[in-house]
Amino acid sequence: MALGDSLTAGLGLPANEAFPAKLQQALQRKGIVATVANAGVSGDTASGGLARLAWSVPDGTEAVILELGANDALRGINPDVAKAALDGILSKLNDRHIVVLLAGMRAPRNLGPDYVGAFDAIYPALASTHGVVFYPFFLEGVATDPKLNQGDGLHPNAAGVDAIVVRILPQVEELIARARKARGS
Repeated sequence: MALGDSLTAGLGLPANEAFPAKLQQALQRKGIVATVANAGVSGDTASGGLARLAWSVPDGTEAVILELGANDALRGINPDVAKAALDGILSKLNDRHIVVLLAGMRAPRNLGPDYVGAFDAIYPALASTHGVVFYPFFLEGVATDPKLNQGDGLHPNAAGVDAIVVRILPQVEELIARARKARGS
């Protein structure tokens, strides 16, 4: 399950070009059988993800890629609010014995050093506290590259999604290994 915002949902892309679909295809090419459901909601914040967690992540889910926070940063939401919501999601998933890959996000640099420092520190701190698989920046190598983004400069195009999948794949493989170990297979 990929739980996220428009970056997961695939805003502006056909469903088969969205991150979950492309990730599932990449896993299949490696001989890894896994279904990656798309629980991305465009415009969602970390608090929104927490509010919809129970119905977005159904029983039987073994692993979650958590990709939320970009909209919190874009809206200048207090980093403490975003952190508390992400912490709540991680705690609830842990209580359900669901392994997690936390995909980090970075604040836009124009929000100033205090905000950037506080926001950017959320993800490594939560990854350490919860012992989850961690990918520091979901848009690594894609953010600000016009060749890899749609016209809005915020959302990856199909090539950008491909770049994200290539970079995050080792952590996803670790996530799957942890999920398989947890279920005893």
